[in-house]
Amino acid sequence: MAKTVSAPKSSSSRPSAKATPAKGRPAGLFTWIAVGVVVVIVAALAIVKIAGGGTTSSGASGWTATDPTTVAQVTGIPASVYDAVGVSEASAVTAPVVLKGQPALTAKNAAGATVPEILYIGAEYCPYCAAQRWATIAALSRFGTWSGLGNTSSASNDVYANTPTFTFLKSTFTSKYLVFRGVETLGNVYPYATLMTPTKAEYAIINKYDTSNYINMSSSNDGAIPFISMGNQFLVSGASYNPGLLTGLTRSQIASNLSATTSPITKVIITSANEQTAAICKLTHQQPSTVCNSPGVTAAKALMKI
Repeated sequence: MAKTVSAPKSSSSRPSAKATPAKGRPAGLFTWIAVGVVVVIVAALAIVKIAGGGTTSSGASGWTATDPTTVAQVTGIPASVYDAVGVSEASAVTAPVVLKGQPALTAKNAAGATVPEILYIGAEYCPYCAAQRWATIAALSRFGTWSGLGNTSSASNDVYANTPTFTFLKSTFTSKYLVFRGVETLGNVYPYATLMTPTKAEYAIINKYDTSNYINMSSSNDGAIPFISMGNQFLVSGASYNPGLLTGLTRSQIASNLSATTSPITKVIITSANEQTAAICKLTHQQPSTVCNSPGVTAAKALMKI
């Protein structure tokens, strides 16, 4: 099974209050058997200690803003594209895991209202995170507005090297429906700089939910990134689709093709975005209705049985 840059671990492979998660999990075993790639690159562990939570270091010095055209292409995908694709690539995409009976994860939005919180934990070096951000950014854009997205790519010394993507390091997501918290723990140039540190509460969520107790994966993959908790009601651990699909493409090429419903890459990104949208709609009580009642999202709801 392919992994991102790995590292020595304590007796528990899940992240503790002293170490940032530093591995990735494939979307599904079938994907990687088909690809036939099994690579493990071992590097020294970058220890990250909690320092008040959400702190940012000088590792952000290489940050560059994503150009407005690319942002518009990723966040402004036409509704007709979401509906035309639906969940047509469900066999190649892993949908969020549905939880039951768990306490809700909430936060205050800008207006002071208590709304669902979506927590993302990842790292810039991680190719699985690189792939996942495309679909997650697209899905969230249906509920609010992005600003401050930056350009990055996965590490050059890892599997699926230099996968083009974005970073949440300086991003802001504004929505009346939910709060998004994106934590990019490490940079993408080895030795990886510490960028952001999860809070103690966020580590508790990772330690509880990013495990084989809740996700159908080997316990050796506990603590995999990317990890997303959607209000503690839905979980994503690892990429939803094969990062290898993006190999050799530029950020601009991927973004400019997101309205092409026949593109294999667009199909997996949109399928994943529709599935994440369906999960978020459950949290927002099916608001906005124009999104949550759309054919593409309705198809995802039926697939996920929510």
